[in-house]
Amino acid sequence: MTATLPRAEAVARRRPLAKRRPASTTPADRLAALGCAVSATLLTWFVMHLLLTSPGWLADLLVAYTLYLGMLYVVTRDRLGRLAAADRIVSTIVVTGALGLLIPLLLLLGYIVVAGAPHLGWGFFTHDMSAVGPTDPVSATGGLHAIVGTLEQTALTLVFVVPLGLLTAIFLNETRSRFRRPVRIMVDAMSGLPSIVAGLFVYAALIIPGIQAGVGLFSYNGLMATFALTMVMLPTVTRTVDVVLRLVPDGLREASLALGASRARTVWSVVLPTARTGVTTAVILGIARVAGETAPLLFTSFGSISMNTNPFSGPQESIPLFVYHYVKQPLSNVQQRGYVGALVLIMLIFALFALARLVGRDRSKRRARRTPNRTAQENR
Repeated sequence: MTATLPRAEAVARRRPLAKRRPASTTPADRLAALGCAVSATLLTWFVMHLLLTSPGWLADLLVAYTLYLGMLYVVTRDRLGRLAAADRIVSTIVVTGALGLLIPLLLLLGYIVVAGAPHLGWGFFTHDMSAVGPTDPVSATGGLHAIVGTLEQTALTLVFVVPLGLLTAIFLNETRSRFRRPVRIMVDAMSGLPSIVAGLFVYAALIIPGIQAGVGLFSYNGLMATFALTMVMLPTVTRTVDVVLRLVPDGLREASLALGASRARTVWSVVLPTARTGVTTAVILGIARVAGETAPLLFTSFGSISMNTNPFSGPQESIPLFVYHYVKQPLSNVQQRGYVGALVLIMLIFALFALARLVGRDRSKRRARRTPNRTAQENR
């Protein structure tokens, strides 16, 4: 009896503790993190303001953050071990970086909303600025000409980008040509091309010779802006569609080829329908990429205060140009017109990203839920 007791105790000691993921947190963990934050703040105030002379709030913040990470690591390692402590430190750094990016974005968004929302009315969507003077109230601002210009230029850009981007992505994924590598390098290089360079290229290659030759089509108009926006949007769409096509299982291609279909038929009837949702998302993200571009339009469409529904003749306004032209003016009421346009532009970008998320959402779970319901109804 006495020999079995130590053995039972040894077995109990060797039993593994309850499994716990390193990233999981409990109220005790959150309380320990709060205690470390308070301790780091008090220690920073004692050292930087009582013992030393603080150079500023930024130095205090850096010292407090460093002390917090050190205290959190020591406390977590003592309670949960080295693995959980390392995971907690890395998670804290990642969350801090995300907040560091999110806070300026929220401040900028809040500033534009506060400056533009009180002056945004239906008049902005019903008339242009041809009959509005500098001294008129901000509520008289009209942006219909800018909205029409943005929609026309974006639509023309899609006419060029969608077929070219789709064909290029298919060439990079579905062929075995030796030119795939140079084309991929070119697409990657164009992805980092500054947008103003695209505008300068169109200006130097088409607009200046066109004006000198007296060709109206190659002058300041919406078509030239479309060419510049195409250079900006094409690499984005091509790379995104390229990634989407890589996600299509090779088994689908092999099954289609085994049934006797040609490679072109396989791409058209199997690959593209499978990647349809991703391709649509890529196009919407490409639209959001160029909808707020201003630099290429300064050298191509030039801008106008009146309505111009013909993108092939005469200067044409767009929402980014509208914002640029009015925000830089010295009069406060004129600057507020630019903030109204900026608010409309942000609303448009958010709507496009929301549409992209809606189109690209995962429908497999919904289909999985519908299948048992449909089976139950058939059994009845």
